[in-house]
Amino acid sequence: MTSHDVVLIARRACGERRIGHAGTLDPFATGLLVLLLGRATRLLPHMDGEPKVYRATIAFGTETDTDDLDGQVTRSAEPPAVAAVLAALPALTGDLLQTPPQYSAKRVDGRRAYAAARAGEHVELRPVPVRVDSWQVLGWSGPHLEARVSCGGGTYVRSLARDLGRLAGSAAHLQALRRERSGPFRVEDASTVEQLRDGEATIRPPLEALGGMPRQRLDEDDVGRIVRGIDVAATVPGERGALTHPTSDALVAVAERRGDRWQPRVVMREA
Repeated sequence: MTSHDVVLIARRACGERRIGHAGTLDPFATGLLVLLLGRATRLLPHMDGEPKVYRATIAFGTETDTDDLDGQVTRSAEPPAVAAVLAALPALTGDLLQTPPQYSAKRVDGRRAYAAARAGEHVELRPVPVRVDSWQVLGWSGPHLEARVSCGGGTYVRSLARDLGRLAGSAAHLQALRRERSGPFRVEDASTVEQLRDGEATIRPPLEALGGMPRQRLDEDDVGRIVRGIDVAATVPGERGALTHPTSDALVAVAERRGDRWQPRVVMREA
């Protein structure tokens, strides 16, 4: 099942054409997929989507052309000692330059890298800055490492698996992946695909997507100004603010600071 498959299910179940997702999952992966419905799709650029937390199974001994279990084996090596893997983890923690997988959605000369790779073409992908906050080793099973990885958006766990194998003097690919968290959202709080199909999924308030963004409760006059695109006085600190309704605390708008005023950027209510 792809992320787009889930969006199609949500469109049918919710009767809403405008649905977006906050970060795709590879078809072999499982776990959390954050969907935004209707006008809430406009919140995507303002979402607090970090950290991303994944549970990963890394298989040592082979490297593949996709850096995961679906690819063709391109290199084999003896599995490394546990000590070599643990010694390599600090080099893959912090601010890194990471080369994305050949089969990725990165654009090269206006074309998706995976499209070129499927056509048998080799593309030169430049390293990009990413951030890995932490590795938590959960266990070992033969040549497989089970770990929890906390990282910033845009980090490819497939690439981390590949690079960990190389740094440990071996070869590796990603065997399994599960997204457990994306910003304020956690997989244990998510609705299942079955609940979504049956119309039983929980639709959460848009305000939750903004995480720790500073919040300011408006009065009725300011609500009227904001929905007409007129700025209002800023009474809380921050460069961006979530402006809420005086009685319901529902999200009215996301605004940007201009001096001591809030200028609305995304308005969630009609004037």
